[in-house]
Amino acid sequence: MKFLQQYLIPFSGLKIGKHLFEYEINEQFFKEFEYSLVQKGSLKVALEFDKQETMLVLNFRIDGEVFQNCDVCLAGFPTPLHLEQQEIVKFSNDELLEDNVDELIVLHKNENEIDVSALIYEYIMLGVPTFNRCKEEGKTTWCDAEMLETLKKLAAPEEKTEEVADPRWEALKNITNKNK
Repeated sequence: MKFLQQYLIPFSGLKIGKHLFEYEINEQFFKEFEYSLVQKGSLKVALEFDKQETMLVLNFRIDGEVFQNCDVCLAGFPTPLHLEQQEIVKFSNDELLEDNVDELIVLHKNENEIDVSALIYEYIMLGVPTFNRCKEEGKTTWCDAEMLETLKKLAAPEEKTEEVADPRWEALKNITNKNK
């Protein structure tokens, strides 16, 4: 967990205005999150941290790639990610105030730092495609050609079906409007 301490931002010592924080995301970052869907990647995070009198506005820009296993051939391949997200942090003394707005975090007025590691992780996980498949199946260096060949051999042959029209519809086609 010591690795994630670099993602703690002590905002109480910052002047009002915009501040820029940059982070490099790699395998070590993903290892800190148990059961992570992503194990390997190379991403850059640019965080524009706007400290205001009554709130903080966090603008994240995440660019790079993560390595996923193809759902077809099971080989690892890079998936590019380009994400922009905004998070708003409000301060309150009210313990019952809930953050029921998606882009709103509520901190107690006594808090003086914010951990952005979980936010970065969440944005990356939401940016990863649900179905992992390279765009040029079988034509890239990372595709497993042997697996693709095996899948083709094991695939059920396509059945060619002739479209047979229902004879009732054929009879209706012959009806014309004689009232013209």
